[in-house]
Amino acid sequence: MDVAANLPALQVVVPLVAAPLTVLLRGRRLAFAVVLLAAWTAFAIAIALWLRVDASGTISYHIGSWAPPWGIEYRVDRLSSYVLVLVSGIAAVVLPYSWPSIARELPPERHYLFYTMFALCLAGLLGMVITGDAFNIFVFLEISSLSTYVLIALGRDRRALLAAYQYLIMGTIGATFIVIGVGLLYLQTGTLNLVDMGQRLHGIAGHRPVLAALAFLTVGLSLKLALFPLHQWLPNAYAYAPSAVSSFLAATATKVAVYALLRFYYSVFGANTVFQRLPMEELMLVLALAGMFVASTVACFQADLKRLFAYSSVAQIGYIVLGLSFDSLAGLTATIVHLANHALTKGGIFLLLGGVAVSMGGVSLARVQGMARVMPLTSFGIVICGLSLIGVPGTVGFISKWYLIVAAIEKGQWWLVFLIVISSMISVVYVGRFVEAAYFQAPREGVRGRREAPLAMLLPSGLLVFATVCFGLATSTTLGAASLAAAELLGGMR
Repeated sequence: MDVAANLPALQVVVPLVAAPLTVLLRGRRLAFAVVLLAAWTAFAIAIALWLRVDASGTISYHIGSWAPPWGIEYRVDRLSSYVLVLVSGIAAVVLPYSWPSIARELPPERHYLFYTMFALCLAGLLGMVITGDAFNIFVFLEISSLSTYVLIALGRDRRALLAAYQYLIMGTIGATFIVIGVGLLYLQTGTLNLVDMGQRLHGIAGHRPVLAALAFLTVGLSLKLALFPLHQWLPNAYAYAPSAVSSFLAATATKVAVYALLRFYYSVFGANTVFQRLPMEELMLVLALAGMFVASTVACFQADLKRLFAYSSVAQIGYIVLGLSFDSLAGLTATIVHLANHALTKGGIFLLLGGVAVSMGGVSLARVQGMARVMPLTSFGIVICGLSLIGVPGTVGFISKWYLIVAAIEKGQWWLVFLIVISSMISVVYVGRFVEAAYFQAPREGVRGRREAPLAMLLPSGLLVFATVCFGLATSTTLGAASLAAAELLGGMR
């Protein structure tokens, strides 16, 4: 068998096969080893696919040798290869961290279940990105969602069960809207292949069933990506899930939902249908700004750091959607590059907060008073990631906001430049609350005996913090890939 030729299939098969293996093995060490190997293999495959796409263009893989649109197609272009590397890379970093983390958060008999669900979630997210079939997007979405509900419910706080239940209800509503939208598109086109569907919609894009499908898919995917005001599931899910789960979800799940939205908008409906026939620019602009300001303001009043940065994620999703609302190359580039930039930043923050929970006994502002004196590396890492959320030069967050400002100036919307800067200043407030507690408040009783989290937790966290600075200074990899992906998507505008 030609392994290189079957890399697109192996991208999903490897973590998918790892999941039932962990159930059969059950042992904590064996389950960890299998899923870790699967995650790093998936990461290596994603890099190989990215390099192939960069060298020779889009890859079309026919499942079972049935040519599309009759057969199911896995399709890898610049955007999908970019997101595949992001998702698998985050998984490869989070899994080594999970070994010491869940040992402190979960009873031993549940460890194999954690790794099983993690592998299923990874397979589902990768499948959503690589498939070229609309119905398979829904199938892989359900695989990732169902496993996510279990991962959240594994949290040791009983409120994790309520958070998982809230996410299950809202996630089910979102999935229902998505499958209705896909069904309407199938009725209109007679195909489920995304490329073929886009071609067949060319002459009927303005028909009411097509516009209804667009509406259902927009609402369903907005629920999944936690676009304000459909974000209600996110704060509790991030706050009460195990630390490794919070980090993985914050860095990948909402980003893949954004990818799916981009794929439907640009590859299926076409940008002209979405942004010129309908007032989507104005609608997305309003929702993005509402998320940026309301969620950031709510974050300022949170006493729990995980909830604080969870609301920050809702605000950052606002920035991602703001770039999409410009309907321009600079705006779309900002959206795509912020998928990676926010994943690195927020993934690093939640990994570091897991170490704080282990060492300080919790992540409330009261618990972290004087933390910088006993956990200087962790405190410094959170500050660096906080600076990225603000958009300080030298961090990846600055790159995203700079391109948003460029897109606003290109549109002649100087008032938006002002609002982007003001919303960033709100980020200073909630990041400043951590800085004040950790650096300027007197340590609470018992803090002096604390120390840094175990090295196995600190190293993966540090890697994401390093990437937050590295890709903020050397932007050719993330920004270059994002601009090429944006240009390729816009090249298909109708």
